[in-house]
Amino acid sequence: MSAHPVPFPPVEPPPSEWALGQLAAADDDDLVAAGADLEPGTLVAAYRAGLFPMGLGVDGARPIGWWSPEPRGVLVPAEFRERRSLRQARGRFEVRVDTAFTEVMRRCADPAREGRWITDDIVDAYTRLHRLGWAHSVETWRDGELVGGLYGVAIGGLFAGESMFHAVRDASKVALAGLVDLVRADGDPRRIIDVQWSTDHLARLGVAAWPRERYLAALATALEAPPLRFG
Repeated sequence: MSAHPVPFPPVEPPPSEWALGQLAAADDDDLVAAGADLEPGTLVAAYRAGLFPMGLGVDGARPIGWWSPEPRGVLVPAEFRERRSLRQARGRFEVRVDTAFTEVMRRCADPAREGRWITDDIVDAYTRLHRLGWAHSVETWRDGELVGGLYGVAIGGLFAGESMFHAVRDASKVALAGLVDLVRADGDPRRIIDVQWSTDHLARLGVAAWPRERYLAALATALEAPPLRFG
């Protein structure tokens, strides 16, 4: 696995008058707030609070919605299920870290994909977060071509996965396996991978659906862990 270091300067917190806006739904709904912006300080503060952004307009356009799924899809690294077929698939790809962050985002934002929500504003915001050392990509390459990958935000012991793509079979699963390798490298049990919503496919890989209360408690513990090392 090759890796390129990324600078990790602090992000300025949002100003005191910053707010996510009024509550948009009841406590058991996934959408909990709307408004605010996509500045680095806003995004980092949101992830620390257990929220992530996704636009409420067509194809993810503004206004920005802030989401806290109930239940939450969570992968505890030690519970990742790597079947024999996935172990074999690893040998067909090269896994890289942070060598094509924006390209991974663009591929995840492909207009042809069903449920498109990644806008140019989102790409710009997370690319800026990447340059500041908070957002990262794990990529799968074959014969020098990017064929799969994922991206997300890393804060302390949290990796908040945002989206993934694959152009060939197993490419995104191998990227996820590469991410798990990184997250569990130091054996710190506080680390978690947030996948937002669980699916049958992700459940087969070990993702569990946690009540929001359990996720927020685990998040508070994860944030106390040392930052993940991607470089």
